[in-house]
Amino acid sequence: MSSAATDHTPASSPPTLDAPRVVPTLEQLYVWTSEPDERVLIRDVDWAFYEQLVDSIPEGANLHADFDGKDIELMSLSPLHDGEEKLFGQLVEAVAQELEIPYQGYGQTTWKRPEVNRGLEADECYYFQPEKIAAAATAKARRSRNVADYPNPDLGIEVDISRSRIDRPGIYAALQVAEVWRFEGPGERVLIERLGADGAYHAVETSGLLPIRADEVRRWVIEEDSSNHSAWARRLRAWARIELAPRLER
Repeated sequence: MSSAATDHTPASSPPTLDAPRVVPTLEQLYVWTSEPDERVLIRDVDWAFYEQLVDSIPEGANLHADFDGKDIELMSLSPLHDGEEKLFGQLVEAVAQELEIPYQGYGQTTWKRPEVNRGLEADECYYFQPEKIAAAATAKARRSRNVADYPNPDLGIEVDISRSRIDRPGIYAALQVAEVWRFEGPGERVLIERLGADGAYHAVETSGLLPIRADEVRRWVIEEDSSNHSAWARRLRAWARIELAPRLER
């Protein structure tokens, strides 16, 4: 993602751990990640260690574990993080539905990809390409629980209350995720970044997946009153019909 990202790392450095000899227990992980949104780094691990660790974390444990090919980043999520994440997801879905743009949402799926030696759990993720929607629908119809049967997403949502300590853009690039929407915590900045031919992400004004600008995403997620999600969603849908729908005809 863009090199202009603001560093929101806390003044007191988060823990950095050398790789333990065995995969830590869930209780150990909770101790290490006791401060929500603080990122804990486990250095110099291999794919087998990452896979064993992420497979040991049960659903609903409120722990993210991401792997950039050499280091694992662990984090527990705060209510602030989850609240922002849900608004981003609701915005994507409301706009797509109102404009009748086909999509599928796959939430916080952990994309374990041994072929590129990377693994990542986005805050929210979506398919927009018809062939990916079809492939995911086929896998779902078979009731497949194997992430290998599902294609990589087209859109990832990243809520960064604190700054990542691993190469998350490199993970997304290895997964060939076309677009990432990123919220930067204290500065409340929203970026839309597209994957370029050079293999790097570059900030763009407008999404290539939905006809919406980064400043408009920020308005609806940060500036608009979202204390009542139902009322917020009704206003968003009405705005999308008036402002966004005509853009599809240009």
